[in-house]
Amino acid sequence: MIKKCLTIVALILILGLCWFYAVGKGWLGGPWESAAVVAGPRPMTQVKPLEWVETPQVLFGDLHSHTNYSIDAYIFNTKLVKGGGVVTPADACDFARYCSGLDFWSINDHAEGLTPRVWADTVDSIRECNAAAGDPGNPDMVSFVGWEWSNGDKDNVPSHYGHKNVIIRTWEEGQTPTRPIAAKPQSPLSKAPAILQGMLGLVEGVGKASDFGWFMEESKSTPTCPEGVPTTELPLDCREVALTPLDLYRKLDEWGFDSMIIPHGMAWGTTNPLTGDFRDQMDQYQQRYQNLLEVFSGHGNSEIFEDFQRVASSENGDLYCPPATENFTPCCQQAAVRTRGLCDDPASPDCEQQVRDAVSAFVVKGPAAGRKLFPDATLDDWAGCGQLQNNFQPSSMYVPRMSAQYSLALGFDEEGAAKRARFGLIGSSDGHQGRPGSSYKETDRLLYTDHKDLGRESISTDFYKADKESGGFYYTGGLVAAHTQGRHRDAIWEALDNRNVYATSGDRMLVWFDLLNGPDGEVPMGSEVLLSDIPQFRVRALGAFEQQPGCPDYTVAALGAERAQSLCGGECYRPGDRRKSITRIEVVRIRPQVSPDEKVAPLIENTWRVFECPADGNGCTVEFEDPEYAAARRPALYYARVIQQAQQLIVGDPFGCEYDEEGNCVKRKYCIGANAKPDNDCLAMAEPRAWTSPIFVEYLREKAP
Repeated sequence: MIKKCLTIVALILILGLCWFYAVGKGWLGGPWESAAVVAGPRPMTQVKPLEWVETPQVLFGDLHSHTNYSIDAYIFNTKLVKGGGVVTPADACDFARYCSGLDFWSINDHAEGLTPRVWADTVDSIRECNAAAGDPGNPDMVSFVGWEWSNGDKDNVPSHYGHKNVIIRTWEEGQTPTRPIAAKPQSPLSKAPAILQGMLGLVEGVGKASDFGWFMEESKSTPTCPEGVPTTELPLDCREVALTPLDLYRKLDEWGFDSMIIPHGMAWGTTNPLTGDFRDQMDQYQQRYQNLLEVFSGHGNSEIFEDFQRVASSENGDLYCPPATENFTPCCQQAAVRTRGLCDDPASPDCEQQVRDAVSAFVVKGPAAGRKLFPDATLDDWAGCGQLQNNFQPSSMYVPRMSAQYSLALGFDEEGAAKRARFGLIGSSDGHQGRPGSSYKETDRLLYTDHKDLGRESISTDFYKADKESGGFYYTGGLVAAHTQGRHRDAIWEALDNRNVYATSGDRMLVWFDLLNGPDGEVPMGSEVLLSDIPQFRVRALGAFEQQPGCPDYTVAALGAERAQSLCGGECYRPGDRRKSITRIEVVRIRPQVSPDEKVAPLIENTWRVFECPADGNGCTVEFEDPEYAAARRPALYYARVIQQAQQLIVGDPFGCEYDEEGNCVKRKYCIGANAKPDNDCLAMAEPRAWTSPIFVEYLREKAP
């Protein structure tokens, strides 16, 4: 009898596994395809700012958006994680046009998972989106086609070239690459067993899970293109791979279409080696392609350089625990605090030895695994160690030598050859919900950010990580603002190509930054000039419009009330007539290296000038000069950081601090676990901001007679 029962159980188990396998292989499913783009264009209302604001106009966009054609986006949007359902390029188009009211945007799904069929569907959707934009000379919105090239070998720092968005200027037939170019033959996520994929049917339903299985099988079965063949001669049904940025440039050169490559998530330790250093990839940098840098996104702020290390090594190679800095505490230091706190007599020699042993063990394990040596320690016990503190919405597990300031301060590559990166600064969302420009209102954490935590303490996407608090470092993201001579594609592309752009943390501030005494007169942000005189600058800024609740009538008319709720969350970009106040303008000065051994930290002056502004909503204008420039006889670059009045932001404080009377953070409530219930947007006061592209001033030496 027992044997018969066991046989029946075994048969049921085998049948169940076969069923999950069939679902995971997609045998019961079919392909995702974009629905038709909703007809446009939307009505355009030109808001005239104050009298001193002149042309060019300022347009706002998002050059970093993912749909379910990125495999990780599908997984994030399953009911197992956060829900949201399948989103396609057409959904992203509709959201950008009717929910976030963008002037331009691009699609950037991960190339490692894209297939020829999916790429064709993406390009068709972008063409359809542009066809619905009205007059091509004055469209309501410009949509760019592109992809993300993701090189993420965290275990091999010299070959880790990070994540970069490729954006193509044209989308017409015959003027777009017939396939994206990936950094690896397959997405790591595509290696999941079919049975495991099929188990998604338990929460998603058989139909949706099998559709995903169909897509995964399509992605996995796409062959890698042969090497050594010009990209224009490759077959249409293969996945093209470029292992390095130089390979990527070469292949884009072979296509011959205008394109740009935008690095992003630079200081985000989740996808970058914690010891990453932009100097290691300077030999792969070419300004003709990498002219812009995404400094802020839904994955945080990558601006600031703070000179810290997590684990240091002496001249003879011995590892040790480095000291804390003003805004960063290595977790090996906090391991000492934790160990001492457990001693019966913290001042005893025995306790001192326990502390030394704990720190040594932590250093040997490294910053990622070291925390696992203390399984009973709470997040408050770690006291925010390993994270950059006292900074506006920082990227989690911050990598300082991949920050924007550090990258701009370098003057030489790892071999000591002269090389500089002259980046313009932009913001974007990097959202995986098919919702570009989702930073217009701080109202729906799960819809507008990449947060994956629904407050389920028993089910966490970060269960395997020691730094579980990193799951709370997600924001609504930023935007790129472009000073353009028109709304059409060429005007926008020219502004991007000239670096006449700035980043915002989401709010649509109006900002101008000009050098007043260039050799040929005034020049805008992003410019490079030769100058021997004292440089003179002006910054002008207007706060963003305050938002009204709900959506415009034209959104509901175009989408219908039900889809306006499901796609937009019932809230849209809907500006009122009042502007928020600009409270101050900070100017950053960086003097790039002039010798390979020059230390970087002293070259970066993060608050070189600070100007307070009247908090009246009428904007702010400041002028200043640098009398030290001519005497220093070396290049310098300057950019402005415009600070707007504080407001409630989703994860405005990623640490969720409670403060004592002295202003010290005594308890942390990260937006994870029990603190991250679906109805909790984890709001906290913070100061939205904008970052201008730098003006690069090169010292003009007099010629010898």
